[in-house]
Amino acid sequence: DVFRHLPHLAFSSYKGQHGSDSEVKFDKDGMSDTESKVDSGGPEVPVAPDDTPVVLNKALSGLSSRWKNWWVRGILTLAMISFFFIIIYLGPMVLMMIVLGVQIKCFQEIITIGYSVYHSYHLPWFRTLSWYFLLCVNYFFYGETVTDYFFTLVQREEPLRILSKYHRFISFALYLTGFCMFVLSLVKKHYRLQFYMFGWTHVTLLIVVTQSHLIIHNLFEGMIWFIVPISCVICNDIMAYMFGFFFGRTPLIKLSPKKTWEGFIGGLFSTIVFGILLSYVMASYRYFVCPVEFNNDSNSFQVDCEPSDLFQLQDYTLPSVLESLTGWTTVRLYPFQIHSIALSSFASIVGPFGGFFASGFKRAFKIKDFANTIPGHGGIMDRFDCQYLMATFVNVYIASFIRGPNPTKVIQQLLALRADQQLLIFNSLKNHLTEKGLLPVLEEVNA
Repeated sequence: DVFRHLPHLAFSSYKGQHGSDSEVKFDKDGMSDTESKVDSGGPEVPVAPDDTPVVLNKALSGLSSRWKNWWVRGILTLAMISFFFIIIYLGPMVLMMIVLGVQIKCFQEIITIGYSVYHSYHLPWFRTLSWYFLLCVNYFFYGETVTDYFFTLVQREEPLRILSKYHRFISFALYLTGFCMFVLSLVKKHYRLQFYMFGWTHVTLLIVVTQSHLIIHNLFEGMIWFIVPISCVICNDIMAYMFGFFFGRTPLIKLSPKKTWEGFIGGLFSTIVFGILLSYVMASYRYFVCPVEFNNDSNSFQVDCEPSDLFQLQDYTLPSVLESLTGWTTVRLYPFQIHSIALSSFASIVGPFGGFFASGFKRAFKIKDFANTIPGHGGIMDRFDCQYLMATFVNVYIASFIRGPNPTKVIQQLLALRADQQLLIFNSLKNHLTEKGLLPVLEEVNA
């Protein structure tokens, strides 16, 4: 009879019921007594201990818990921002390694919650298979990235060329092996929970791994497409917290009782202004605006190009309303600053829903944070829940409004064809240019 109720038990928690049946009471996270009763009675999810550094605990011992948390969050936020500046200085390769590290840690935090429930029933292989599927998915995505951005290097090395040619088949074979291992691990009377956890792993892979690779693709378009969106999310998180802390009165959403409309609106306007100013500063440096490319001669990344029109100052005529307020007829801006308004608006309006989604997930297990990696902030996933949603938006935005056909990738595909196929395409292109009257012009220039 116990196993008929496994889906309910899987979402149960360590917290007991609060208050009597005749009263509706709320716990410290804003959950009602009724909600607690629905999910109570199952295996416990361990509570992360307070790992605030001893030095901070002593220094802030005289403060109330509210102000103590404010100072702990503030100090750790400054430390993380400083670390962010350091890894930007170290270059794109280090950034990609950091993204991979963050992805693995976020995956571990989510899977650990599932394992806390799954392991209590002594069912086999869940954790092993979860990490195996993570390996398979990363092999697939990184293989695709290497083929796209390191094509000449791949073609130069025989083993890499073979792996690239059969990359998708190898990836599928690896996944199929894990799939068969899962089927072999099925245990009688536990089928429902095992399939539930199989879905748990795959949804985690979809949310964490897929979107972390979109971050890397954004990085290759230019570091500004990586830094500005991430900075906008960080700014919105800080400013929404600040406005909510000092001026918050009106609750925003039940999933996060501490979020307020005052913080939401203050964070929106602050982030838009911040995005415009940061974009203006970064758009003037080639290091930030040029696509990240791999130099085959030096076997290293290089960031050097002639900036596109997106990063050239242009004059814009102000609307009559703004002209009457400011007295200016025109303003001189980078076109990217206009795009930054869209990025910062998304980070402020839609981005927080990534945090609300994470709040709902944590509420299902009645845990405060995914982990206790960062004192005052929780786990890595607690800090990056909005970043993953932002990464997807930036990738879609670039593909829809910024990026055109990539000549480099077209040439890479042509070089991978047989000689007769290349000759056929060459003759077709030559005839097309001749019919349009472009080829004689090109021949005169070359002459």
